[in-house]
Amino acid sequence: MSLQFLNQKSSVFAAANPFDVSNYVNQHVGSHGLQLSTGGKTTASLNHRKAGSLDLCRLSYGAKARVVSEGLPNIYHVQFILRGNCRYEVDRESLSLSAGNVLLINPDEPIDLTYSEDCEKFIVRIPTSLFTETCIEHQWFKPSGGIKFKQALYKFEEIDSLLYLLSLVCQEAESGTATPQMLQHYNRVVASKLMTMFKHNLALETPSLQSVSFERLVKYIEDHIKNDISAEELAQYSHLSLRSLYLLFEKNAKTTPKNFIRQKKLEHVYSALMGPSSKAINVTAVALDYGFSHLGRFSELYKSTFGMLPSESLKGRQART
Repeated sequence: MSLQFLNQKSSVFAAANPFDVSNYVNQHVGSHGLQLSTGGKTTASLNHRKAGSLDLCRLSYGAKARVVSEGLPNIYHVQFILRGNCRYEVDRESLSLSAGNVLLINPDEPIDLTYSEDCEKFIVRIPTSLFTETCIEHQWFKPSGGIKFKQALYKFEEIDSLLYLLSLVCQEAESGTATPQMLQHYNRVVASKLMTMFKHNLALETPSLQSVSFERLVKYIEDHIKNDISAEELAQYSHLSLRSLYLLFEKNAKTTPKNFIRQKKLEHVYSALMGPSSKAINVTAVALDYGFSHLGRFSELYKSTFGMLPSESLKGRQART
């Protein structure tokens, strides 16, 4: 199988002005500013395709270019250098990438990239909500500050299975026969591959040592998820002191019992609003059902966790059904 990241079926611009390409990218991939060291030659190109919640983009500005952005909220960018090279300025350091390297940019991270004249990239735009769905599916506990991938220099040969997967996703997206459900399945596999192949702040290991006690507590929380569960209740149930309970959660979930319970409640609300078989028609009713009585605070927590308002989740599910 040869790797092919979008063919002519997905061509949007060919031999175009770089600023026309930049305007399109601003609308569909991520807001940024473009600076050229030379005039706007008509040699830029761009292929773009939507695949479920992913945006797939292959582009070249055809000139030495600098792309800057204050950061993209609720969006991860994975950039694969296909030709040429680029320099990424981050935290007063410079990371040089050439053909065969991969760059992963987290949400809200300032972007300062300089492309060589012959640089061509394949970019995958991933919403934060997809990683959240993946964490829920695998029962990985997401850090309260969100998933942050660590900056490191990855090479194509280290992630060949991911490249084959993305090539397949591109072909499916261009085929016109892939259903939305099929593409979303591919999306979750892509997110899972990224989280198992790249370095980040999420612990994927299954709990060990006192795992039996912790797993019992997690099951208790899931079984009583609509109740107002306190740390004292968990300590009594597990026959642990409060101090031992907090140490258990810190070891296995890297957070407090209160934060863990709140995260699990939010995940259940998310499933109730977004699940294809869900019959929820009212955000307020679902929120109250899971114990979120302060609706303004609930909306803030929900958006910071899933990258969208609860009403947007509900509308998104209703639009698909």
